[in-house]
Amino acid sequence: MSNIHRKKSVQIGGNRHKSTRLTVKVNRTIARTIAVWSTWGLATLMLLARLVWLQIIEAPKLQEKAKEQQRVTMRSVVPRRTIVDRSNDRVAIDRLSYTVFAHPEKFTEVVRKKGSKTGLVVAVTPADMAQRLAPIVGRTVQDLTTKFQQRKTGVFVGSGLREDTRNRIRALKVEGVEIVQGELDYTRFYPQDDMLAEVLGYLDWQRQPQAGVEYSQTTLLERKVVPYNLTKTARGEILPDRVTLDFLHTDDLQLRLSIDLRLQRAARTALKQKMKEWNALRGTVIVMDADTGALRSLVVEPTYNPNQYGKDVQNYSKIVGEKRAATLLRNWAVSDLYEPGSTFKPIAVAIALENGVIEPKSTFIDDGSITVGTDTIRNSDKKGNGKLDIAQILQHSSNVGMVKMMQRLKPDVYYNWLQRIGLGQKSGIDLPLEERGEIRSRREFVASPIYPANTAFGQGFSLTPIQLVTLIGSLANGGKLVTPHVVEGLYDSAGVRKDKNTLPEPTQIFSSHNARSVLAMMETVVTHGSGARAEIPGYRIAGKTGTSQKAMLGGYKQDGKKITSFVGILPVDGQHRYVVFAAVDEPKGKEKAFGSNVAAPIVKSVMDSLISLDGIPPSDPSAVKNKKTDKTEIDKDKTETIKPDKINKIELDDAKAEP
Repeated sequence: MSNIHRKKSVQIGGNRHKSTRLTVKVNRTIARTIAVWSTWGLATLMLLARLVWLQIIEAPKLQEKAKEQQRVTMRSVVPRRTIVDRSNDRVAIDRLSYTVFAHPEKFTEVVRKKGSKTGLVVAVTPADMAQRLAPIVGRTVQDLTTKFQQRKTGVFVGSGLREDTRNRIRALKVEGVEIVQGELDYTRFYPQDDMLAEVLGYLDWQRQPQAGVEYSQTTLLERKVVPYNLTKTARGEILPDRVTLDFLHTDDLQLRLSIDLRLQRAARTALKQKMKEWNALRGTVIVMDADTGALRSLVVEPTYNPNQYGKDVQNYSKIVGEKRAATLLRNWAVSDLYEPGSTFKPIAVAIALENGVIEPKSTFIDDGSITVGTDTIRNSDKKGNGKLDIAQILQHSSNVGMVKMMQRLKPDVYYNWLQRIGLGQKSGIDLPLEERGEIRSRREFVASPIYPANTAFGQGFSLTPIQLVTLIGSLANGGKLVTPHVVEGLYDSAGVRKDKNTLPEPTQIFSSHNARSVLAMMETVVTHGSGARAEIPGYRIAGKTGTSQKAMLGGYKQDGKKITSFVGILPVDGQHRYVVFAAVDEPKGKEKAFGSNVAAPIVKSVMDSLISLDGIPPSDPSAVKNKKTDKTEIDKDKTETIKPDKINKIELDDAKAEP
């Protein structure tokens, strides 16, 4: 019994352990189930919360983001505006450009026998292809040959190529040359080549303006680029029905210049001929409407072709050296200072008249020299001219007479007037890089008598040619200082101006009476004085010659280098007058160079063209019919005592103050 009972007890104990293990297992299963369902439930709640957040709270933002991903911003095709001259002849345009790639492994051409429609495909060697292509794209044969031999395909040949260049390449009829048209790539083209370079300037290879009106008038030349928001598909394709019809639209506005291309060409021809004759360093011609300040012509020589400015500078460097080569791109009529010499004398006379220290009939004794402090000022020929009135002082370009005249004016008052007429300031021309004129400080000017004396005959201060022209213009228009400019405005195809006129009002610096008096005196310079070579039969012309020594730091050059100039006004008796100026730097010839024999003939030639182009009527029609071209009398060197009807015809050089 005891054994049986013992066995039952063991069996019962074993069942109890099994039951406990089963209970634990069940509890674990339940716990896992609860955990799983709890996790799932929590995840579901989080997902639902996220969906609620996205669908309700974040929905507007997400919708906008989706639209952004489907939207693409494109810029319309907007070329730079065209520039035209006063007659609406195009002088600067934008046009589509082309890029060329070469694939040397495919260089082939078809060789046909004469009269045959079929031909033989023949390979073209890299060297042969380079020989044909190089002169068209402006690269060297050696450079292209090397490129073609190094790579079999994808050789870059050139970009920004014009349509005529593309046509020449196509005319080669050689396979393996790929011409790609840049649909949004424009190049600037100047149809007149170098004819208006000093006015237009140029764009560099990145289409950034570097000079001229291209630079100063960028805001008028660049069209407003309007971005277009278009929709694209999931594959990135633009939906065509979403492109607006005016996507490729551009306005018809053009920048009109005051320059007359025909007169510009005539002026350049006259200047180049005289520079060649005198083997001169450089020269300039300016034609300005005295009433408005509009420039009809602005020529600088030597110049460059804006279509190939880099090449021209490189070629110029071979002549003048690398350091001076960049001056080819510089408009020295606007940016370089010089001493005007005797062309300033009419302005000094006007100042003296305004202050009442002289009258037109006032006279002075010209002994040939005058001592000012410790310095001696002489006429260029070292000779005296006797008793001279104001007109005769200008006719002879008498330095002594001018000094005596301006000594009647207190230095401080004289300095005030020099400031009033704009010396030491800019003219305000609408071209970039204008240099401000230079004049001594008031303290220096007043302290030493030599400075007012030198200024009387155009030395001791400096200005630019355009500033001198503006000053002389005040004598032609009744005493007003106008702002010189080359831009007329922005006009549409109907001829309506669309921009605002920003030119300041003219400043009255001289009385109209005194301006007319000086103008009459300047006329005698042409009829009886040193400006005779600018005379045109039948027309009343005023003028003044100038021949100034080139200044250097601390004094004047002793090598005989000078700037010769002449400024003329046409017609004296007209309601509308023009100022025509010519300057030639460092002329060299067998005879002595003066403003009278170098610059005055240039002005005469330009005035002849101006008369023809504008139809300016003569004051004396009978003189035009009997026009004589023989100027032998003008060339005579007459040195006898001066009388109103017997005037020295030679130019009196502007002398410097000598110690």
